[in-house]
Amino acid sequence: MKRPLLFLLTLVLLFSACKRYSKYEGVAFTEKEPRDWENPGMFNQNREAPHATMISFPDEPSALEADRLSSPNYISLDGMWKFNYVDSPDKRPYWFFKDDYDVRDWDEIEVPSNWQMKGYDIPIYVNIGYAFEMNPPYIKHDWNPVGSYKRTFTIPEGWNEKEVFLHFGAVSSAFYVWVNENLVGYSQDSKTPAEFNITKYLKKGKNSVAVEVYRWCDGSYLEDQDFFRLSGIQRSVFLHARPRTYISDFFAAGDLENNYADGLLKLDISLKSADSNSGEPVVEVSLYDDDQKIYTESQSARLTGNEGIVKFTKSLPEIKKWTSETPNLYSLIISLKDPSGDYLESVSARIGFRKVEILNSQLLVNGVAVYLKGTNMHEHNDLTGHVIDEATILKDIRVMKSNNINAVRTSHYPQQELWYELCDKYGLYLIDEADIESHGIGYDKDVTIANKPEWAAAHLDRMQRMVERDKNHPSVIIWSLGNEAGDGHNFLNNYLWTKGRDNTRPVQYERAEKSTNTTERHTDIVCPMYARIENIEEYAKDPKNDRPLILCEYAHSMGNSTGNLQDYWDVIEKYPKLQGGFIWDWVDQGILTTDPEGEKYWAYGGDFGPEGIKSDGNFCINGITWPDRTGKPALNEVKKVYQYIGFEPVKLADGLVRIKNKYFFTGLSEFVFDWDIVADGVAVKSGKLTFTNLKPGRDTLVTIPVTGIETAPGTEYFLNMRALRSDEWNYVPEDHVYATAQFRLPVEGKPVAAKTDALAVIQTSTEGTKYKVSSADMEIVFDLEKGRMESFSYKGKSLIKKGPEPDFWRPPTDNDYGYDMDQKLGVWKKAGEKATIKKASLGQPEMGKVVLTFEYDIPGNNGEKIAGYVTTYTIYSTGDVLVKNQFSKVSDAIPEIPRMGMQMQLPEEFMNLKWFGRGPFENYSDRKTAADVGLYESTVDDQYVPYIRPQENGYKTDTRWLALTDENGTGLLVTGYPVVCFAALKNVHDDFESPGKLSQYRADAKTANKHTIDVKPRDLVNLNVDLGQMGVGGDNSWGAPIHPQYRLLDKKYEYSFRMRPIVKEDDVVKLAKEKF
Repeated sequence: MKRPLLFLLTLVLLFSACKRYSKYEGVAFTEKEPRDWENPGMFNQNREAPHATMISFPDEPSALEADRLSSPNYISLDGMWKFNYVDSPDKRPYWFFKDDYDVRDWDEIEVPSNWQMKGYDIPIYVNIGYAFEMNPPYIKHDWNPVGSYKRTFTIPEGWNEKEVFLHFGAVSSAFYVWVNENLVGYSQDSKTPAEFNITKYLKKGKNSVAVEVYRWCDGSYLEDQDFFRLSGIQRSVFLHARPRTYISDFFAAGDLENNYADGLLKLDISLKSADSNSGEPVVEVSLYDDDQKIYTESQSARLTGNEGIVKFTKSLPEIKKWTSETPNLYSLIISLKDPSGDYLESVSARIGFRKVEILNSQLLVNGVAVYLKGTNMHEHNDLTGHVIDEATILKDIRVMKSNNINAVRTSHYPQQELWYELCDKYGLYLIDEADIESHGIGYDKDVTIANKPEWAAAHLDRMQRMVERDKNHPSVIIWSLGNEAGDGHNFLNNYLWTKGRDNTRPVQYERAEKSTNTTERHTDIVCPMYARIENIEEYAKDPKNDRPLILCEYAHSMGNSTGNLQDYWDVIEKYPKLQGGFIWDWVDQGILTTDPEGEKYWAYGGDFGPEGIKSDGNFCINGITWPDRTGKPALNEVKKVYQYIGFEPVKLADGLVRIKNKYFFTGLSEFVFDWDIVADGVAVKSGKLTFTNLKPGRDTLVTIPVTGIETAPGTEYFLNMRALRSDEWNYVPEDHVYATAQFRLPVEGKPVAAKTDALAVIQTSTEGTKYKVSSADMEIVFDLEKGRMESFSYKGKSLIKKGPEPDFWRPPTDNDYGYDMDQKLGVWKKAGEKATIKKASLGQPEMGKVVLTFEYDIPGNNGEKIAGYVTTYTIYSTGDVLVKNQFSKVSDAIPEIPRMGMQMQLPEEFMNLKWFGRGPFENYSDRKTAADVGLYESTVDDQYVPYIRPQENGYKTDTRWLALTDENGTGLLVTGYPVVCFAALKNVHDDFESPGKLSQYRADAKTANKHTIDVKPRDLVNLNVDLGQMGVGGDNSWGAPIHPQYRLLDKKYEYSFRMRPIVKEDDVVKLAKEKF
């Protein structure tokens, strides 16, 4: 018996060794004309109808377990595929789908992936416009990269009598698929699944699958989103086996009735059969609450024309409702059995019961008007591009919910199925947006393809595929027709179809009813982009406006931004018709890159490919998180503004505070409230508050025992309050602080007079232009010709490398470049350095006190005087130096100053920083709601905020004092009179500058772009001590100026601060309280 087996094995090996391969060189290939990928009417061939997400299991128990990987009906095709890349269709391997085509010399590529992230082709970022020459529906043939993928698979024996489907989660942007040399079909739409029935193409043993992916197609005109344009098989691929008669779709609407108290399940189940005579299968429905079955029912199904529909309706008393705060889910199991009762298959879904409606001009969830405290989110991973793993999704959800975000707009396309499942589980409201954006074509009603009949079917197909896939997810509370794609009949048609298909959700579209050839309403929610505060307030006040207003985009968070967010919400919470907004956006779309020296940095548009390639630079860097999902400083402000517990001072002298429960469905009984009264960073009193159950929307008064405090001299007292939970709540870790408040109490110790020695004597001397002031331990030298402090030493230790000089500039933020601040206010950039001394006055009114006054002219770009500036130094024998600055523009016609302050440089060893003011994170005049006043310790290194395009960073406001010291405790104390703002960095302003705006096309982008690797720390500490600088803004990044109340618009300014040398033995807290 062994010899025949050995002989057979030898024959197999010989046959394998002799298998012939070919490149099919010289074999003619006839192209289809018009090309499918240039025909807006051809967006699918043989693709299955879209349907709800489901996996077939053999029975109800396995469906309840819902582990797709363990299903015998599921085979993943993810992994390594053979891959070939060419830059144009005429270079592609036409015959590669042939089984004898020689792919042995091809590379291998991971699926899913974007091929640009694997070293092929170029990642291209554009905002408005296309990365290819615009001529819809055509694509230039000389550059339309094609990726050819190939692999084999084996069908299990148990699948022989089943229908087998090949499922692609998403492919960008168009593709053909062959199985065993047979053309199976074609599909477009880069962000929804494509599924093909491949049963008739299969054979026993090894099967081949070949996929030909085009970077661009006519569908790309509908995919002009503001993100990196990437290509390839970018979501999972799998085989799915179904019985000959199977569940083809289901729509499970978990509604509420009886004044929202009870559940109402409305279930439509679609069946298909590959057999002409399938009998009357039985559909059995079960609903589980955890592992307890609470409902079951079955019906026989009669199929007509190989299809059938079965409907179930069931009232469920006292159902546990789904909301973002209470994401209660039930397991729905649908089983299909043959007439004898044997399982054919079972599928499952996690569903929730909730009602979404618009009543009285408000969006209601379960009868409650809610706020959508939202963010927009692109699919982005700094290593894998548009391929997102479960760990990234979970990190997104945890960081969002930890920062009080309750809603996400899936800008601007449907995300992968797992995202929705996890949002269902952990509780996030979703606006699910169709993969439709044709921004680059423009909004002209007679030009936009939103009104072109030949594009109507393509528009509708994308809407249908999203709705049908995601219709069973309770987290999806609103459908969006798309983004920035003009308006016209194609959107009206999509709206009408969606409302007819699903009457359980509102539908919205930002461009609806604007610049349009349609007059019929087709958005249920008014959802503007970047409407100013005054605009939304005007809308809310107009009784003719009968729809809720929810900003689909606002607070453009590009770079150092997200200012005046609190101002938005002060107005939003004032008017019932205003119900929130979605910040633009969640994550900086930077791609992790390594420079030749091995230093990593995040790259952006224009950094890839040849110089001059289409790009909109760093306009993709708009997140409130870095690409790795670490929160940027602005995220602290978002958390504070979005928090769901309000604290309002009523009568602080008596400790009376109003606490309001701003949750919509959660009482406060599970929260722990603690408070402390803090002086100089130390709690002098503390305690806890508990609430039996303060219901949503209710408030109560509490009394904190603030009386009886023995006030210390010169000391401020702050009441700090926090709300936290000891448990993990919807994936937010235990002991997380959800809400905070700080109030300055109306008690303060008596002022502390500075100590001076009446017998101390200050020596002065003049040598040439140098003026020296000295006492026993202190020596200061001024340059009278320049009007500058040249040196400052104490006990032999040099305290400065460069003395204070006027500073009116800041390195432009992205918002600054957006409204041309660098040009409009550019006269101030070097104005402080160029200040010319006009007069120096010296005096010594007391033996231990010297006064120097320098009067300057501030010159404009042409040398003309634009302002006057006076600095007065009052020097005491103790080493204290009072600095008083007075500024006056020569006329109101002179541009405003970005900053009013002084800049000096200290030795680099003064790296230890301690301050009493707002912190611990960076804060600005229009973004400091979250930054409490406190006593903080850090280092100068940690003050730097590495914005991906370097810019203004590291600022602190409302600072009472700051101290910079070396390792021995020697250094400089700076005290505000009464407060100052400051920044202490190892860089000067120029280090954070760019050669103009980078967020638009620049032919020199590759050399002009600036990154974190360009910021090299210097051997100094650059210290700004300011009256203040203008806010960072955030209305938008392409023209909106900073709000007037956060700008320096006055003609005259004046402020003072004190500098004092300190040593290790000094009590800095006490010294800082002394006032001269």
